[in-house]
Order: sequence, then C-alpha cells, then structure tokens
Amino acid sequence: MALSLRLIPPPIQLRDVPEPRWDHVFRLSDDTGLLEHARNATARREHGYCVDDVSRGLLVIARERRPGADLVRLAERYLAFLTHAQGADGSFRNRMSYDRRWLDEPSLGDWWGRAMWGLGTAAARGPSGWIRREAMEAFRLGLQCRSTWPRAMAFAGLGAAEVLRAGPHDPPTAELLGDAATVIGLPGSDPDWVWPEPELTYANPALAEVVIAAGDLLGDEGLLVDGLRMLSWLCGMQEKDGHLSTVPVGGWRPGPAAGRHRFDQQPIEAAATADACATAASVTGDEHWDAPLFQAITWFLGDNDTGTVMYDPETGGCYDGLTANGPNLNQGAESTLALVSTLLHARTLASRSATRPSGGLA
Repeated sequence: MALSLRLIPPPIQLRDVPEPRWDHVFRLSDDTGLLEHARNATARREHGYCVDDVSRGLLVIARERRPGADLVRLAERYLAFLTHAQGADGSFRNRMSYDRRWLDEPSLGDWWGRAMWGLGTAAARGPSGWIRREAMEAFRLGLQCRSTWPRAMAFAGLGAAEVLRAGPHDPPTAELLGDAATVIGLPGSDPDWVWPEPELTYANPALAEVVIAAGDLLGDEGLLVDGLRMLSWLCGMQEKDGHLSTVPVGGWRPGPAAGRHRFDQQPIEAAATADACATAASVTGDEHWDAPLFQAITWFLGDNDTGTVMYDPETGGCYDGLTANGPNLNQGAESTLALVSTLLHARTLASRSATRPSGGLA
C-alpha cells in the first residue's frame, strides 16, 4: 500500500503579505459612487449603491498615506455621495438605485454610524485640505444625532476618535465618543462570557475598539482596561488551532465551543479584528497585539478554517465569504475594502517589526 503524506504548508511570514491593490475598487466605482455587489468580479448595477460601502471606501482611502491622483478623485466622489445622502438633521439615507433615486429616508441605522466613521476619518486624515474641511462640516452636522443601535454608535464613536486624535480637543466630539462607550456597556465578570451582550453577532471587534479609544482619549483608565479585556477575550474566542476563525453570520452564544458553527465567515469581520488590534497596539505600545493582528491579515492569505486564499490575485478583489466548501467567489465592495484595509495594517506592522531587534514577524 502506498504511503500517503499530508503536506503542511510553511507558515506565512510578514514578507509574504502582498501590497494592497485598488484595482477592483476602481472596477466597482463610477461617477456616482461605489456599486455594492458583484457577480464574480463584474459589478451588478441592478443592486445600486449604499452609504455603508461608500463610507467604507472613503475611510480606507483616507488611511492610505500616499494616495495617487485617481484615489483622491475617488475620495471626492465618495464624499459628494455621502453629503448628498445626509438629511438636514444629520441622519443619512442608505440605498440609492443605479438610476440615482434614493430608496429610503434619512435615519440612524448602521449606515449613519459608518458615514460618521468615514467622515471623521476623512476629516482627520483626508488627502486634501478641502476634503478634510467638507468632511468635518458633514461630521459636525451628524454630531447632533444619537442612534439606539450599539453598533451604529460604535461606528460613529470610531469616527469621533479619529477627529479627537487629530486635535484639538472638541467637547461635542468627545461627548459622542463617551456616549458610544456607554451604550456598549461594561464587560461581565464571568470569565467564560466577558462580552457585554448575550451573544456575539457582527462587527464585534468594533465595540471593543471604541471602548479602548474612549478610555484612551477621554483619560478613563478603567474604561481602557475594560476595552482591552473585551478585545483580549474576543481574540481568544476567535482563535482556533492557531489561526483566526471569525464569528460567522449566525453568531455565537454562551455554551460549549464544540457546538459553535464556523461558517459563513465574512471578510469584514477579519478586517474589524485587524482594526481593533491595531488600535490596541497603538494605544498600549504592547507588541502582544501584533499576533492577533497578523492572524487577521493571514486569514485572507489562506490561514483560515478551510485553508482557502480569500482574494483573487488577477482582479485584486476579495471573495464575499468563507463557507465550509470554500469561498463565495463573488467580489463585492464590502469584502474588497476589507481586504485593502487589512493589508494597509500589514504595512504598519512591517514598519514596526523592522525596528525590533528580533525582526518581529518578518
């Protein structure tokens, strides 16, 4: 009988991580905004646009340290879309059809929070002075709103954190950040379920991240410790056999780990984990956070529950989800921006690792 050997691939090194590419973001963009869905890599115009994804697009471009002229023009387009979506009271519409008709009225769902996050990031780090000024004007209009949804508040709070980091200190912006942390609540005392909610659903790392940011920027040491505790517990929950296994679409509830389903996992969850760990590393200076950050990066490169590379090297797009049978091959805006955002963190991690005597993760 022939001997069967299972080949184990070598571990992924930081030097193996590709540079972020914007090809597919441009493919999904037009003179109006960013088309939400794709079939494979082809934009599905019939599904139109949403503020959620345009906000993500503006945010990720603002994080790019050296954007080219084409990216700057894209940021201008996304910003115009968001200001058009905003109501007089600071809330936002979310959905626009391909023929440029709004399909809803301004309200305060997750899209309001994501718009505030994108606007706050553009106000702090936008690629031109006028973009920063216009984004700040729209952000200030949205400051008068508060959502009843914790995740909407978390996203908005992260936008407030961006504005506060850029300075000078602004009391209304600090108030929004504090309100976001209050809505999320405090971690519990049960070590088996630290999370302040009865279940883990979506965008969980953003909740921990905004509590960390609030503790840091508002000078509340107890809040900072709470946020770090939440994130540390969540990273432990999402680690499986040494790699990231994100909370899937169906969520997780308290109970035995063996009973938790693992699919479908979304790229946006890996990106949110990378964001939160990068913030924790920046705030604390503790290189302990580099390990879960690197796990979030390598999730896209195949270090995940099925060993599947989650992006298309030909198009630069990211697959929409990880199923038990491999990837959903559609390459939508949310997933592709999640990939680009996470690979931008890899640049920072590489710079930080290069300054360490040990060479870090490289």
